[in-house]
Amino acid sequence: MKYLLGYDIGSSSIKVALLDATTGRCLASVTSPKTEMEISAPMVGWAEQRPERWWQEVVNATHQIKAEYGFDTSLVAGIGITYQMHGLVLVDKAGKVLRPAIIWCDSRAVDFGNQAFEGLGEDFCLNSFLNSPGNFTASKLKWVKENEPDLYEQIDKIQLPGDYIAFQMTGRLCTTISGLSEGVFWNFREQAIAQDLLDYYGISRDLLPEVVDTFAEQGRLTPEAAQELGLTAGTPICYRAGDQPNNAFSLNVLQPGEIAATAGTSGVVYGISDQPVVDSRSRVNAFVHVNSTPSQPRNGMLLCVNGTGILNSWLRKVVGEISYNEMNTLAATAPVGAEGLVFLPFGNGAERVLENRPTTAELRGLSFNTHGRQHVLRAAQEGIVFALNYGMDIMRESGVQVRKVRAGNANMFLSPLFREAFVNSGNVELELYNTDAAQGAARGAGIGAGVYASAAEAFAGLERILTLEPKPSLQDQYQAAYGHWNHTLQQVLGHSTTQSHVNQHAF
Repeated sequence: MKYLLGYDIGSSSIKVALLDATTGRCLASVTSPKTEMEISAPMVGWAEQRPERWWQEVVNATHQIKAEYGFDTSLVAGIGITYQMHGLVLVDKAGKVLRPAIIWCDSRAVDFGNQAFEGLGEDFCLNSFLNSPGNFTASKLKWVKENEPDLYEQIDKIQLPGDYIAFQMTGRLCTTISGLSEGVFWNFREQAIAQDLLDYYGISRDLLPEVVDTFAEQGRLTPEAAQELGLTAGTPICYRAGDQPNNAFSLNVLQPGEIAATAGTSGVVYGISDQPVVDSRSRVNAFVHVNSTPSQPRNGMLLCVNGTGILNSWLRKVVGEISYNEMNTLAATAPVGAEGLVFLPFGNGAERVLENRPTTAELRGLSFNTHGRQHVLRAAQEGIVFALNYGMDIMRESGVQVRKVRAGNANMFLSPLFREAFVNSGNVELELYNTDAAQGAARGAGIGAGVYASAAEAFAGLERILTLEPKPSLQDQYQAAYGHWNHTLQQVLGHSTTQSHVNQHAF
């Protein structure tokens, strides 16, 4: 008997899953804490969390899963880690965290990224990085350099959130090529560190950790970490990936043309390409996928909408703390299009799909004589779906074929209304699977530890539980509602952002 452990380091909570390595079946999973972790906003547009809190919840979740399923920890063949992307963790020479992490939905670095995009040249950035430096991790580090110079001088290494958790487990400072690409620290053309961007920002390459393979032994549990976690010292950490590449991996989305989606705190559609395809306005972004190799490159084209599950969570508090199932049922009593009510779900930091414009969520078309709670709830779910569809249209312009989408049966995809709107407004087939990010990380650890010889073997136990296709009777209604939503968005933006500006850059 062998086990695999997968950790999902989210901004809302930490989840851990225990898999039977032989059958691929999930034996147990827990989430900690039971209430969402706090995101601090010291200034408007900022978003920070304490990395030490992540680690404490990793410890708590590990003890909880041991209590729930009394497994022999010496039989854990490998540990996998997935994590919230684009975060910046700074540590000194003693490995001490220097400041709260600047996380994915923080907007403070937008201006630095825009200046680099112009200064280095848009064509150069798109050909080399497949992205504008935008609001990504490298730009966040530049913000620290300019605004907290004394603290900056104390930095020994920067880390992504998953790098930090692996460091706490193993004492080894390292990252992956996929991780470097998510921070715009990677040059796709040269297949090397993005030295031009580092030079432009005046950042030393020495601040970047050692690079390891995504599927490989990346360190072993130290005696100190093992004692704190209640696991066995020497257990290998064998997989690490950002949440969206890992979500795609957890759904066995690895080859060109395959598409994954998720609707947790943020909403994401992630498509695989073997070509360096970019959007010249950087509304959707390309990163190195988990299974990419120099001979067989695989890039993930990522569309992200920040204001997804967080909008649903906010509404739950506003409407009176009813359950999410009750919210879904109530929303379904309103008609498609919510009788003209439009929700623009852009209230959680700078949205890349809107070119990092400063924006807030908006509820438009509200009539006190027509609309009730059910309309607001429906407009919110449809607004999230329509924002994802807006991004999928941009992906389609780039040549990414978005026809069949896989998703885990979790978060907002648990809502029948959300699924119906997604399928019919996007004209896609949706496959739901009984998996999640933590299970994906555990399967990745199985490949990295050599328990599985291939991805095909790792996903032998993956179960598809539902397939949904568009219904002609609903498509016209949802297309009309999406058209109204899109028209409202263009009014807010002040000009059309749907014009095709997508190029395929051949190396």
